[in-house]
Amino acid sequence: MTTDTPARLLQLLSLLQTPREWPGGELADRLSVSRRTIRRDIDRLRELGYPVQATKGSDGGYRLVAGKAMPPLVLDDEEAVAIAVGLRAGAGHAVEGVEEASVRALAKLEQVLPSRLRHRVTTLQAATTPLTSGDGPTIAPETLTVMASTVAGHERLRFSYRAKDGTGSRRLTEPYRLVSTGRRWYLVAYDLDRADWRTFRVDRISEPFATGARFTPRELPTGSAAEYLRQSINRSSETYDFTVAFAAPAEAVADRLPAWVGTPEPVGATSCLLRGTTGDPVEWLAVRLAMLGHEFTVREPAELVACVRELGGRLTRAAED
Repeated sequence: MTTDTPARLLQLLSLLQTPREWPGGELADRLSVSRRTIRRDIDRLRELGYPVQATKGSDGGYRLVAGKAMPPLVLDDEEAVAIAVGLRAGAGHAVEGVEEASVRALAKLEQVLPSRLRHRVTTLQAATTPLTSGDGPTIAPETLTVMASTVAGHERLRFSYRAKDGTGSRRLTEPYRLVSTGRRWYLVAYDLDRADWRTFRVDRISEPFATGARFTPRELPTGSAAEYLRQSINRSSETYDFTVAFAAPAEAVADRLPAWVGTPEPVGATSCLLRGTTGDPVEWLAVRLAMLGHEFTVREPAELVACVRELGGRLTRAAED
């Protein structure tokens, strides 16, 4: 049980910063206190300047909303703007290991950002142009934050979608998870119109709209969103199988390997084997394998073997005097 009031208030604030509606009973269970204590703590947060909104009814609860001024975080206005701009830049590009945290943090920050600061962020963003590598499509941070909020809040999401052949459609979904492959963002969601699970490339989504209708998340056909995405990509594109042997423990390789690529199988204490199927270009897979930082040998396919050999030669020549 959390008896330290300041510590409990910080835990409560951390929960409320997740963009969703929190029933009083659920907050009480999370913090191991009574609902009456939760109500008192909510009043304390309001006295401190945190704009906590309460809604009544069976679907009601508590939510942290934007106020007239920044709540007393350890951020001033300039810091809040700087962080929001930085997070938008990180969220709009596929930078592996950073982009998902950027989206989560941006959704939390923009939830409580006053309109005057939000306007400054938007103005600064519109006046700047990032230089990108062109390795993948860029995405408007606003699109990602809307989706992240609906995923976290179990809120139905409506949007326009452009298929690979250019055909457009409107979709009503129950968003489950946002997944980044390092090159692209995907939304894993249950498509209500088609009564089935679907994956959507986020760069093909426009006009995302949070409907406000809540839902109870369904169980995925596979164990994780990353695994479901991997299987979906393999079914929908021209793919090839690959096998790579690593001179490193399976755990060490898995720590730096995106889950959608595959799971290394232990061969011994200091070696493992990675088998997978992908639709990515062999050039991209070769670079991704090299970036893992472990010695490896490509066993198949021959195209990947040749690509790695060519890449190795090019890098060797680049390092020569």
